[in-house]
Formats: sequence, C-alpha cells, structure tokens
Amino acid sequence: MKAVVYQGPRTVEVKDVPDARVEQPNDAVIRITTTNICGSDLHMYEGRTAVEEGKVLGHENMGIVEEVGPGVERVKVGDRVSVPFNIACGSCRNCEHGWTSFCLRTNPTEGVDGAAYGYANMGPYDGGQAEFLRVPHADFNLLELPQGTEHENDFTMLSDVFPTGWHGVELSGMAPGDTVAVFGAGPVGLMAAHAAVLKGASQVFVVDEEADRLALAGRFGATPVDFSAGDPVQQILEATGGQGVDRGVEAVGYQAHDHTGEEHPELVLDNLVQVVRSAGGIGVVGVYVPQDPGAATEGAKEGRIGFDYGTFFTKGQQMGTGQAPVKRYNRQLRDLVVAGRATPGIIVSHELGLEQAVEGYARFDAREDGWTKVLLHPGAAAAPA
Repeated sequence: MKAVVYQGPRTVEVKDVPDARVEQPNDAVIRITTTNICGSDLHMYEGRTAVEEGKVLGHENMGIVEEVGPGVERVKVGDRVSVPFNIACGSCRNCEHGWTSFCLRTNPTEGVDGAAYGYANMGPYDGGQAEFLRVPHADFNLLELPQGTEHENDFTMLSDVFPTGWHGVELSGMAPGDTVAVFGAGPVGLMAAHAAVLKGASQVFVVDEEADRLALAGRFGATPVDFSAGDPVQQILEATGGQGVDRGVEAVGYQAHDHTGEEHPELVLDNLVQVVRSAGGIGVVGVYVPQDPGAATEGAKEGRIGFDYGTFFTKGQQMGTGQAPVKRYNRQLRDLVVAGRATPGIIVSHELGLEQAVEGYARFDAREDGWTKVLLHPGAAAAPA
C-alpha cells in the first residue's frame, strides 16, 4: 500500500510499505477515506522529535472498516468510523477512569503512558496517512459515523483536533459566561475557540499573527488578537477593562516564538499567567516534550520550561495539561455536527490526494497564506493545490 513515510528533517515521501493487516483477534483494518496533516506532525517534520526514519505518519484518521479480526463483535465490515488518535486497551486503570490518552498497556516505550498512531515515542504503530490502517482494540476505540459521505470534513476533526480543543477548554475549568483567551490559532486553537463559544463563553479572544487563521477565529465568533501588532496581554487587558480573562488555553506548545520568529518556549505560558485573572484556570494542550535537542535554551533541551511560576502561584491559578482522551468527547461532538451546531470543517483549506502529501507538508509547515488545514484523501485523484 502507499503511505507517507518520514525520511528525515523536512523530508517525507509517499512510498510502498507492507499492507496493514489484522495481527490480533481484536484488530480491524480501515480503508482510509480522509487523513489530516496535524500541526503536531510538524514537530516531527521539522526534526524536533525522536521519531525514527521510516515511520508511517498520520494520527488523524477516518474511513471504512475493511476487515475485522475474529474477536471483534461490535464493529462490522462496511462501517464508517472515526479513529481516535489514542490507542487504548479499554480495561487498564487509566482507561477505566476515562483517561484513554494515558493507557497503561498499549505503549511499550519506557516511561510513556499512552499510545498513538504514527507519532514519536507513542508506540510501534504505523500512522494512517496511507491507504489502510490497522486499529488495535477496535471494538473499544472506533466511533461509528452515519453512512455515506456527508460531513466528511467535519467528522475528520473528531479523531484529534476538535476533542483536543474541547479538552483544552475543559482543563481550563470554563463555565458558561466566562471569558476565555486562546493562544494559537492553528487547528487546535481554532477548535478551542469553537468549543468555548459552544460551551457558553461570554467572550473568546484568539491570539496569533497569521491573518488567515485570525479570520477563521472571527468566523467562530471569537475576537482576533494579532500579536505582531502589539503585546497580546496588553491588548486583551485593554479590551477587558484591565480585568483580564477567566480562562486561558495554550494551543502553541514548545516551539512558541515571538513576532520575529525567535523561539521562547516559555512565552505563551508567561502570557497566560499574566492575562488570566487571579483564581482563574489555564488548559495546556499544546505539545511539550521531555527532550528537545533543538531548543532555544539549555533547560528546554531537557524539557525544563522556566515560566513565571511565582506569579502563577501568587494569583492562585490552576493549570491542567496533557493529551486529550478523545473518547471522552468524540461521540457528543459527532452529534453536535449532525445536529448542525458544530462546524469544525470550516478550517479546511486544502484537500489533496495522498501523492500530494510532500507538497502539503512543505506548504503547511511554511505557514503559507491560506494553508490552514490540509486533508489527504488516499485513492482520490490528485487535485490542484
């Protein structure tokens, strides 16, 4: 089968790899209809992770069940399904408590709880930027979708970015009527803004510098804040009469940078501590890693981010972190899409054939204007980019 394979920093190739197949009785094989390039894939693409060359990438996947193992009872061949990026067993202590993002059984990597498709340190699993994908523990992990092709671009957000954005808002402790600041208007940040509006925020600010992303934030009912035009903390404080916001969401991660492009891994955390009011909450769903040899500071190379903890403590703020347990949210978010309440697919800018993945990665990584979310359709004819 054809698949997108990591070959080194800023190098991916579409190559022939062994076909995905049923390996365990509870496996299913999915024929991929849509697979997305995620902002977190760019950490690997840029050579800022320990991902090994030859890894098949792709953790945002959906498609049609092609084959099931003899132990699969609920999922049927022909079902249209969303594949959560978390690979979970369903029966360990963390899974039973709803933390499928920290499954204790599926990742043999020492010191790492939780597994995912096609990602550094997240287990030996191939990703779904391919024609087919093996899904372990299929009955537990797969989410059934309405048959047909309706809402494809909305449903493809259920595997990661929509639940992750929602999780960021949940981690912040937001209640209806709260004000919220989201830093980062990539796909996850935009989904956090969408989630905050759906959950009843009175006002949502979204901070970024890319005009195309900020325009999408406005379509979700948020107030765009361009940090290249001035200090985003001051802009938000001025807009709130000096009070700041009740809740903040970090959707940038460890490669945060200022308007000149210089990296400051603590920058967004510091900004959130400043802009969130005392006793407020912060949800961090931007990716941070234990080791980053390419980091801007010696501490950050070892995963040590020196943010303004003293002010954080003094203000009595709370912070929640970590990858989203997709299954906690994806069924309800699916139903919001079907009901017409949620429209996550409006962030999609480009739909490409699998053979165009090399171009898709390069242009998305370059933050070219208008390249806000890239979908790949294996088996589809190449489309003009």
